Amino acid sequence: MKKPSLYRRFIMWVVDSWRLVMDTRYNPLKYIADPSLQTYFLLVLFTMWSVYFGFLATFYMGWLGYSIPISIGIHVLVILPIAFTNAVFMDAEKNGAQWLKDWRHEQMNWKFWQNRPSKKGKNIIHWDIDKEA
Repeated sequence: MKKPSLYRRFIMWVVDSWRLVMDTRYNPLKYIADPSLQTYFLLVLFTMWSVYFGFLATFYMGWLGYSIPISIGIHVLVILPIAFTNAVFMDAEKNGAQWLKDWRHEQMNWKFWQNRPSKKGKNIIHWDIDKEA
């Protein structure tokens, strides 16, 4: 079994992690019916966590020159490329792109290979030829 490349594993991890936190199809905000309210609450949570980490860095880590607006800006600069990557993958899923199917299939095969039952000693039949003869 060939291990998927580090690049592919990392990109798939980024997309899956993003969806776990930010995609309203998977997080608890999916229970809010209005998409504009979902976006509003995501924005409020994003700003709240940026401010929280700013306070944490200032008071508990001793970064006295830490700026909360700069923290929000840095978070935006980190999240935008991740959001763009997710948009590419969502478009590929919608159009049924073969490369994405291949990547997912390769990832599933590798995970199965890593967690196969025979590796853990399950479902193995030991044949003792001396007892059978």
